[in-house]
Amino acid sequence: MMAHSHGHAGHSHGEENLSDRQLVFAVAINVLLTLAQIIGGIVSGSLALIAGALHNFSDAASLGLAWFARRMGRRPADKLMTFGYAQGEVVAALINLTTLLIIGFYLIVEAVNRFAEPQPVEGWTVIWVAGIALIIDLVTAFIVYRGAHDSINMKAAFLHNVSDALASVGVIVAGVLILLYDLTIADLVITLIIAGYVIWQGVTLLPRTVRLLMGAVPDELEFDRIVAFLESQQGIESVHHVHIWNLGEHHRALETHIVLSSGSLDDFEILKMSVKEQLARRFEIAHATLEACKAHDCSTDLVPPHHSSG
Repeated sequence: MMAHSHGHAGHSHGEENLSDRQLVFAVAINVLLTLAQIIGGIVSGSLALIAGALHNFSDAASLGLAWFARRMGRRPADKLMTFGYAQGEVVAALINLTTLLIIGFYLIVEAVNRFAEPQPVEGWTVIWVAGIALIIDLVTAFIVYRGAHDSINMKAAFLHNVSDALASVGVIVAGVLILLYDLTIADLVITLIIAGYVIWQGVTLLPRTVRLLMGAVPDELEFDRIVAFLESQQGIESVHHVHIWNLGEHHRALETHIVLSSGSLDDFEILKMSVKEQLARRFEIAHATLEACKAHDCSTDLVPPHHSSG
């Protein structure tokens, strides 16, 4: 006897507060800012401006991927993707974070090369371009903030914009130091700080993103809480063969065998409806498959053993 609970994740509050049009606008101004920073970096000789440009480009790519993933995530389930397309935004986050790490390490290599062969830097150009970048970064961060509460990809994009704003402040400081004291090394130091922060962001968010893609439960304690909840329900003697995995970022699926303590088939129908409702409310499990069985019919391990082939 198997029971299925199908839950379709609605749009999060973040999606309701952040429209596709606003996302497209944020992408457009970040692309324009990237071009302005690259031109300013080449004209002024500032590696810090080019570092900011690459970081901004990753922001634009992140927002573009978020827009695409959100549109794809709204598609209903079909025969190919039977759980729907909600995982698309997590894939987008993985691509974005990987790109961040590559950019961060590239900037470190470039900064080290500049230390070996210093080049002149035009301070006023650096200050003006970085000042414009700071304003645009703050506007973009304000736009994205409303969608950052319920999405790991939008949260990553918001953090990128905030770090871009901080980087722009750093570049302005470097420009001032170059003008006042001819400290061109300040440009390289700021570049290394930006690169370090970019890498830190990627390393911090990457593990959770990978776990989401692999269908992991948030942690082992969460698994234990769900099992304890199931076994505390009246009419359930024990559970085994428990599988829990993610459907996108905010919803999960569960499959388990249930050993009933007593009752008829009709009693089980009532029990499973109650259990599914509570699973959805307490643990955000949108899809539950409950199979009633006898303890001696199969292994009673919570997680079935995996046998390697060959």
